[in-house]
Amino acid sequence: MSHAAFSPEWLNRFTDPYALLGVSVAADERRILKRYRVVAKQLHPDALIDVPAELRLLADQVLPKLVNPAYQRLKQDKGRNEVLAALRFKVRRLSRDQQLQPTSKPGKYLLDVAEAEVDVFYEQAVDQLCDRQYKSLAEFENCTQQLSELNLVYLRRKMGTPVIREKRSGLVAATTIASDPLADHPANNAKSSGQAYADRHYGRAQEYLKGKNVQAAIQELKDALKIDPQNSSYHCLMGQAYLLQKLPGMAKVHFKQALRLNPKNAVALKYARQLNLTMTDPPPRSATIPQDKPKQPDRKPSDSPKRSLFSKLFSKGPSR
Repeated sequence: MSHAAFSPEWLNRFTDPYALLGVSVAADERRILKRYRVVAKQLHPDALIDVPAELRLLADQVLPKLVNPAYQRLKQDKGRNEVLAALRFKVRRLSRDQQLQPTSKPGKYLLDVAEAEVDVFYEQAVDQLCDRQYKSLAEFENCTQQLSELNLVYLRRKMGTPVIREKRSGLVAATTIASDPLADHPANNAKSSGQAYADRHYGRAQEYLKGKNVQAAIQELKDALKIDPQNSSYHCLMGQAYLLQKLPGMAKVHFKQALRLNPKNAVALKYARQLNLTMTDPPPRSATIPQDKPKQPDRKPSDSPKRSLFSKLFSKGPSR
């Protein structure tokens, strides 16, 4: 079995460098290096003293013949561009021949998931699979195959995007995933799941700001706002981050948006006063008549149409 598993034919089955390393096709060179170090440490002989012989053989064969070459291809921009071009070509060919039919549960889900969930689910699934990828020969084969399939499906969903923007950090951190993305995903859970991921980015942004790492905080908040662009707290923290970067113009944009979404945001109000912000847009829904205000019996007929329209515009409760 071992000879068959590690034969040249077996090794040639694994051609996707991103899948071999267990990283997203949107990973930049820093994420790729970080993941490579994790895998190299995991497969180092010093870490495999008291493990089954099969796992030591896996490390002896896979690290020099597959993992190291994969990293060499992905560590520079030119190599990543060439790999992505080859994967895109494969996706177009399989799509043309109607052969891009996922067999794994995450691949099938990713193919049909709503557009707003594509990035979040893909990054989460990659993180879950790479956690198990090098724990045994069976896990390596299974996880690497699923990662290859996920990469193709993701690129298929991004077919109209000319460039995959590389990210220094994933939309979902591997250490913070609370649920299994490879399990069933009922549609009614999608919104709460995405909100949880957004809150994690927000929490990490707060920690980065405490450590004076403003640029990292801004990147986390950008990812949070991709998931939930209508969150007043996210915009408010983004405004504070831009102030620390001495970009008051950008800060004002986000403080204004924070107050449009939640006129009672105390932090945004404080900075609005400091920056002399003036809200020139129409008042937000939460700023006017309470929902339970009693109807005035003696209002003038001429006021009726205007008040009716006003009630419709502001009938929803206070937003966040």
